Amino acid sequence: MNPVSNAVLKLNPNEWGDRRWRLNNLYWIITEFGKRIKFAPNEAQTQLLDDLWYLNIILKARQRGFSTFIDLLGIDLAVFAPNQTVGVIAHGLREAQVMFKTKVKFPYDNLPDGIREVVSPLNDSMHELSLSNGSSVYVGTSMRSATVQFLHVSEFGKISRRDPDKAKEIVSGSFNAVHPGQMIFVESTAEGRGGEFFDMCELAQNKKRSATALTPMDFRFHFFPWWTDPKNVLDPQGVVIGQAWEKYFKELEGQGIKLNLAQKAWYVKKAELQKDRMKSEYPSTPKEAFEAAVDGMIYGKEMARARTEGRICHIPYNRSVPVNTFWDLGLSKTSGTTAIWCHQHVAYQHRFLNSYESHGQSLDHYVKWLLDTGYVFGTHYVPHDAGVRRLGKSDTKPWVESLRELMPGHTFELVPVIDEIYKGINQTKSKFDECCFDEERCADGIKALDNYQYEFDEATGTFRTTPRHDWTSNYADALRQFGQGWRSENRPPARRDSYRYRPGRSAQSA
Repeated sequence: MNPVSNAVLKLNPNEWGDRRWRLNNLYWIITEFGKRIKFAPNEAQTQLLDDLWYLNIILKARQRGFSTFIDLLGIDLAVFAPNQTVGVIAHGLREAQVMFKTKVKFPYDNLPDGIREVVSPLNDSMHELSLSNGSSVYVGTSMRSATVQFLHVSEFGKISRRDPDKAKEIVSGSFNAVHPGQMIFVESTAEGRGGEFFDMCELAQNKKRSATALTPMDFRFHFFPWWTDPKNVLDPQGVVIGQAWEKYFKELEGQGIKLNLAQKAWYVKKAELQKDRMKSEYPSTPKEAFEAAVDGMIYGKEMARARTEGRICHIPYNRSVPVNTFWDLGLSKTSGTTAIWCHQHVAYQHRFLNSYESHGQSLDHYVKWLLDTGYVFGTHYVPHDAGVRRLGKSDTKPWVESLRELMPGHTFELVPVIDEIYKGINQTKSKFDECCFDEERCADGIKALDNYQYEFDEATGTFRTTPRHDWTSNYADALRQFGQGWRSENRPPARRDSYRYRPGRSAQSA
């Protein structure tokens, strides 16, 4: 038994030895209003405590108090168990400093004197609390310890979106520092349909839906929506709930979420300020949390509207309408990524039937994929540099000439160059509300558009006006050729069945 237990269990073993009692009686915190109060777990925190697992991933609405609660769990472990390393990762340096001061140092400094005399601090730091029982609590933007018994990653959604490489490092490095049987807490609001946090939530939700028995190496999914928070109510007097909101609340009721008038009034007024971020900041369901547009996502609002309006769905191929393609070409025949969108213009709609991307392939590979679809093609739109850039040092012909040789009789058009990429993005956005996407055949392209974002400036804490170049860029650049170059065609399409493809050679007339 460790020294603190010897000292305090003499008073009341049934109380001091019980974590739940300690959490309800020993700790003081600072509220969001700046008041010092004795901590008592709220309903959501109690639910999490009742449903704890070794690895926990928490998708939450704002202001539920999970960061505070999880850090108190960590402090409690460090104080009442010897030789424990507790790590807390915040999404920014300033946030890490604030978390350490308010959620670690303050609760410890306000413990009863007798406890702090037995388990005393060994250092005075802005990011680490080392204790005389061999335990420590560290708060930072990364975790450097070789072994951690308790890890809390705060706002992992933000980390995943703003710094994907850091998020991957946390998963591959920090998570692996926690041995099986120890505890990890990952909590965040949603930040778009992609990244490590989204992928982890999807995996954990799938396990929960299938009722699969969890191992100590599986994450348990926890969801805490806005409507379970008793504070989220407002006197409905004078609050106008329009038809669109009534329809939304009716849809929620169909999912088993029945709201009273005070809850509806609160939600409507909150949404007036939050606007597009409402569903990510205060989600009603896990699904809608990740559908909301968030800051920095280039096509976030457009993709959110497409989902709301049902334009991401099954789209059949219309054999009477030619299929156009839009390309982003890789840098060489052996490296670089090429992406293609397949498109039909039907009844004032731009229908994207298919998308494809591959890395390090020759043009023959992409031509074969296109011809194997069986589509009747209209115009193939390629970037302007396809008219001058060559596949390799030994090639004498530009890309577009090589494509014409591989697909004789097909029509190719060079999309005019633009002086600023944002102009092409805006041209694409102007057509977006007319676009539909096949949810299965375009799944990879849709995921790329969901996650295409501007560069984040760590120094200013804001997004720049230049897109970040990453795995999303090729599909996004290919779609931008549609925005910049598409025009209605009256010329007859090239027929797929007029050609026979032979691997390694040009398509030949049948």
